[in-house]
Amino acid sequence: MICKDLNFHRRLSVAPMLDFTDRHERFFLRLLSKNVLLYTEMIVANALLHAGPRFLQHDPVENPVALQLGGSDPKMLAECAKIVEGAGFDEVNLNCGCPSERVQSGSFGAMLMKQKDLVAECVQSMKKEVQIPVTVKTRIGVDDFTGWEFFEDFIRTVHSAGCDTFIIHARTARLRGYSPKENREKPAIHYETVYKLKEVFPQLNISVNGDIRTIDQAKEHLKHVDGVMMGRAVYANPWMLATADSEIYGGKDFAPQTRKALLEAFLPYVQKAQAEGCPLSVLTKHLYGIFTGFPGGRKFRQILSEGAPKALDGAALIRTAMDAVEEIGFP
Repeated sequence: MICKDLNFHRRLSVAPMLDFTDRHERFFLRLLSKNVLLYTEMIVANALLHAGPRFLQHDPVENPVALQLGGSDPKMLAECAKIVEGAGFDEVNLNCGCPSERVQSGSFGAMLMKQKDLVAECVQSMKKEVQIPVTVKTRIGVDDFTGWEFFEDFIRTVHSAGCDTFIIHARTARLRGYSPKENREKPAIHYETVYKLKEVFPQLNISVNGDIRTIDQAKEHLKHVDGVMMGRAVYANPWMLATADSEIYGGKDFAPQTRKALLEAFLPYVQKAQAEGCPLSVLTKHLYGIFTGFPGGRKFRQILSEGAPKALDGAALIRTAMDAVEEIGFP
């Protein structure tokens, strides 16, 4: 069922991350929070059109969930957006911020910041085909285009095409000389630019992204913008979402009381996925961070990483790994 109040859920979201936010990770994270908005990995439009079912697989439990597209052809993106909506996703997001060489070779991602009119055309074409929100994830600049005027003009142009929601990584992107990892760390972060964007465009829904590592930090950002997107910090320590429903959304926490109880809740999914042919290592890699900092946490990861390639019973392996950990209670 398509979510009716997505802006509420956008108060906290988990970023699209290649090789990380697959459907198994999203199912796992949903056991921690019923409200956080989840994103798929970026899916290239051309790949979606040629191998759609493989990329569209998800459990309804994951909703609210958004699918991120990579591409720059308005007609192709519009066709993809229609497919995404039909598959039951709550939002379709256009990637205008990824700086990787793979994305550059396809002429999309952060390169699109230099082609505001094309982005506007893409958004307009997508919106004509769907009822779900069409959103844009971008940066505050690209290469030598780093001034406020450039950034504001990009946002204004894309907004004029009908985009009302922007997720902003508060760094510029360097398309040459920096690796994707360096692009997440080296360019200086400027949260104040994102805050200013919200002041100039109060009618827009603005989320900030970049170097946000705790729920307390997210709460501070929410004093200035509508939403916060977190990425690798959540993957490294998924348990931080255990208090999100109360701390961010003002409701009752949904997560189990302990990490071990969380893993027990995930085991039926593991058994089902393994029975359907999913390699156990694809499932267990998402669990490595759950006991970070606990006595036995390293042993937990070791048991999973060494045992998953050959274990026939994933649930039994995970329980064995859990036995190596001394756990304290919630949170």
